[in-house]
Amino acid sequence: MAQPIITKNRNVPTDKIRNVGIIAHIDSGKTTTTERLLFYTGRSYKIGDIDEGTTQMDWMPQERERGITIVSAATTTYWKGIRINVIDTPGHVDFTAEVERSLRVLDGGVVIFDAEEGVQSQSETVWRQADKYKVPRICFINKMDKLGADFIGTVGEIRDRLGAKPAIMVYPIGKEQEFRGVIDLLTLKAMYWEKDPQGIEYEVKDEIPDDMKKEVMEARAKLMEQVAETDDTLLNKYLAGEPLKVDEVKIALRKATIGYKLIPIYCGTSLRNKAVQPVLDAIVDYLPSPKDLKTVEGVDPVSKEKISRKLINEEKFSALTFKIQLDPHVGKINYTRIYSGILDSGSYVYNVNKGKQERVSRILLMHANQREEIDKAYAGEIVALVGPKDTKTGDTLADQNSPILLEQIVFPEPVISLAIEPKTKADQEKLSYSLQKLAEEDPTFRVKINHETGQTIIAGMGELHLEILVDRMKREMGMNVNVGKPQVAYKETITKSAEGEGKYIKQTGGHGQYGHCLIKMNPLGRGEGIKFSNKIKGGSIPSEFIGSVEKGVKEALEKGVLLGFPVVDVEVVLYDGSYHDVDSSDIAFKIAGSMAITDTSKRAGLTLLEPIMKLEMTVPEEFMGEVIGDISSKRGRILGTEKRSKLVVIKTSSPLAELSGYSTSLRSLTEGRGFFYM
Repeated sequence: MAQPIITKNRNVPTDKIRNVGIIAHIDSGKTTTTERLLFYTGRSYKIGDIDEGTTQMDWMPQERERGITIVSAATTTYWKGIRINVIDTPGHVDFTAEVERSLRVLDGGVVIFDAEEGVQSQSETVWRQADKYKVPRICFINKMDKLGADFIGTVGEIRDRLGAKPAIMVYPIGKEQEFRGVIDLLTLKAMYWEKDPQGIEYEVKDEIPDDMKKEVMEARAKLMEQVAETDDTLLNKYLAGEPLKVDEVKIALRKATIGYKLIPIYCGTSLRNKAVQPVLDAIVDYLPSPKDLKTVEGVDPVSKEKISRKLINEEKFSALTFKIQLDPHVGKINYTRIYSGILDSGSYVYNVNKGKQERVSRILLMHANQREEIDKAYAGEIVALVGPKDTKTGDTLADQNSPILLEQIVFPEPVISLAIEPKTKADQEKLSYSLQKLAEEDPTFRVKINHETGQTIIAGMGELHLEILVDRMKREMGMNVNVGKPQVAYKETITKSAEGEGKYIKQTGGHGQYGHCLIKMNPLGRGEGIKFSNKIKGGSIPSEFIGSVEKGVKEALEKGVLLGFPVVDVEVVLYDGSYHDVDSSDIAFKIAGSMAITDTSKRAGLTLLEPIMKLEMTVPEEFMGEVIGDISSKRGRILGTEKRSKLVVIKTSSPLAELSGYSTSLRSLTEGRGFFYM
């Protein structure tokens, strides 16, 4: 059970706030670490356990059954007078959108690594996502008690594979089953977690074990050199041979962390409750507050000029909704980061994306799925708003008299789809609502109707993603569906620019139809979607018909041209055409737009795109040849291999279409001893 925190002074200065995300590859110990952070800060009365299904942050039945995080969960706690807003994120590739939208609104990150596995495939993905949003971070090398734990090896992988500049802050005392604690390289104090099984109490000693003195002093000298190189004043002292004071090193290290120059590295074992408190200290000492980041950038929604807001209460209100949750008791909950200004419960906010005002009836402080109602939200807070009905993920909320449009969140396209059909007539009636609800919550979940077969097709980021959504339909909405075999979501695209036209003329006895447009199609980069540009000059097509042409163009691209798969990553430029004073209509120009796509695509070098996945397979050395041969037969490309004791990690890329049921195939090849991440 969580303890309420509204009794504390919530209007804290922005320099006393940390908005932090816990991110990592699946099974690195994110949720376990988050549960310890909450326990040691007094936010929870007891330590949640994943295996027992008693975690507070993994609250969904599907999460507790599978022992994995599926949706990001937010909470708030305090440590040494600092308010820490924490978001625990999923590590599975199917739920990468949850990481994306969380990092968009966070100021800092704690990246967790498995001490034996090192940097894994999804570790790289979340690291790049954090790079994209320029999120300063610290690292926690977890599972130091695990057989094969390699602290220095993992630090090397962080440096080499992620291109980071790791700064080792603590040195492990023992490893594997002998792991006892850490030595703080700044203070040279040894901390032992040996007596209290819950890890609340730990012993601090001034003496470093004799057999560790040499390597610890070398590591400390390296740390001092790294920090000094980021600060001219410290560098002059360092080069002059003067000792550096701990306080001045911490100030310089904070600046270096916020400036992406260094990444502080810690280690411990969350499951065994050892060396977790130094991570809390690091969040406070080195990760930025909203005050450190100073401003949030955006554009004026009308002039499109760049503008900014200071991240303080005294500024005009601005916020970003990054997540939607539909609660059966409360209704629609809008998870929102307040960047500037103060929001009062019962007040109106202006949705800049929708161009309309919406009333905020309630403001909630979230602890996973538990709620505490508050009357105000301040700059720097992450809260949940009840009331706004039309707000979607990525929408900016602002003061209507001083609007700002913040950068939206871009989500990846679905890679897999399947057909579903309701089992009964009662289920049929619930289907549309259920799918609409899920799509509103999850921006990577798409629904469409195949008009030729009448089937409902759902698409998502992977088989597990769709399996979870179908399970939610059954549990939360009480409906049963038959599910088809997963199908890979192929796409079409063009490889070169081309021009073409569409002319629709229909003459019947009376009123006819006339629409004529000329377009140019240009290829775009991967993931850029569809762009439509109107370059009509001189009124060759009246402005009221431009939207109809665009609608016809986009419908034709969605249907596909080559093999019926959606056409993506293309720019369509409408540059000329003609019309008839009497016969031209919306429908005529819509059909003309569709015909223009069919005509132009023939000369634009249409080609098929398919999802290519990166795999990281861990197998016993003796099965390496068979596994490589098998993945090569599935059109896989070997990217590299890496030896880890008696195991080999094989990194490959392979078409998703070839990987259906691959976990069973790999287990069969390796006598049940191999596994993979995708």
